[in-house]
Amino acid sequence: MRLLFVAVLTFLLTSSQAQKTPVNPSKHYYLLVGTYDSPESNGIYVYDFNSADGSTKKISETPASNPSFLCISPDNKYVYAVTENADSITHKGGGVRSYSFDKKKGELIPLSKQSSEGDHPCYISTDKSGKWVLAGNYSSGNFSVLPVGKNGMLGKAKTVIQHTGSGPDSSRQQSAHVHAVYFKKGTNELYVPDLGMDKVMAYRLNPSTGAITPAPGGHITVDAGTGPRHIDFHPNGKYAYLMQELTGSVVVYKSKPGGGLEEIQSNSALPYTYRGPQGGGADIHVSPDGKFLYCSIRGLCNTIAVFSINQQNGMITMVESVYTEGEKPRNFNFDPSGNFLLVGNQNSDEIVIFKRDKLTGKLSDSGQRIKVGKPVCIKWIPMK
Repeated sequence: MRLLFVAVLTFLLTSSQAQKTPVNPSKHYYLLVGTYDSPESNGIYVYDFNSADGSTKKISETPASNPSFLCISPDNKYVYAVTENADSITHKGGGVRSYSFDKKKGELIPLSKQSSEGDHPCYISTDKSGKWVLAGNYSSGNFSVLPVGKNGMLGKAKTVIQHTGSGPDSSRQQSAHVHAVYFKKGTNELYVPDLGMDKVMAYRLNPSTGAITPAPGGHITVDAGTGPRHIDFHPNGKYAYLMQELTGSVVVYKSKPGGGLEEIQSNSALPYTYRGPQGGGADIHVSPDGKFLYCSIRGLCNTIAVFSINQQNGMITMVESVYTEGEKPRNFNFDPSGNFLLVGNQNSDEIVIFKRDKLTGKLSDSGQRIKVGKPVCIKWIPMK
């Protein structure tokens, strides 16, 4: 009996100490997930992500209408989300919301809402100063620049840039379709892939006024019917990588000394053995170390293409193509440690967590899953 009492006491003390053990913030991050409306989703979700083993724990959820894309302020204090809706009469049915982020509780606190000045905003970003938020409206083919006031409050759009044009695909390119508003890191250079026009428009943001002007070198015209969607830059800033939705191809560019981008390579992101319909290109990201490029392909593929990047010239070579263990992989992202890659399978209602080999770039299924309805966007905020 005495031995049993000692064993129980030891267990209780050990359990109590374990419960009091604080979370190591250097290994844990807040994972934020934007979703589309569905019976399985309710808005924006926040999780505790453990970068040591890839495990997650749900912390909070914030109701919102179609918060399909998110961005985080440079100081990690605020979260901005699109409301990917439309209005057939005004053609200004889209919205932009701002939230403050409570790091102690891992919760979003609603602050403000403004019009995105268009329909179906599908991408949102902030400039490096954190004073401006940009929203790209897919259906109306324009993007807006909104000022950020004190305490994360959004003002009405100061600038709206309207694109006009079309492409040869009559079902997808009847008009301009802005699909991203991407800042080259650390600069005021803005790149706007327009799927409808088959162009990537290059601009500069005036950080004092919010005005937008054409950038030196002008826009990039891609092959007709390819449908540029998302773009990313190498960490060294010398190379850019463009994902084309309608063909599932990747175009590699190098930065020109006087401004602008010059194409140096085009490569399919579809699996070598794939013989189905072309297209389905979605998201694209360069790994934090600049050694690998990753692309998501939807359609009948449902894969992540992994490319190695030649560090001397920026060109790419396919390493492998990995099934995403679900349907319609849209956005994906590396965890801050670079050890994992999380893929949002929109039509499977879950995020699949892959282990990432930093030496080879290859992915392997960790077995970890996050059940969430229509996951579309994955972002991070450090705990400390």
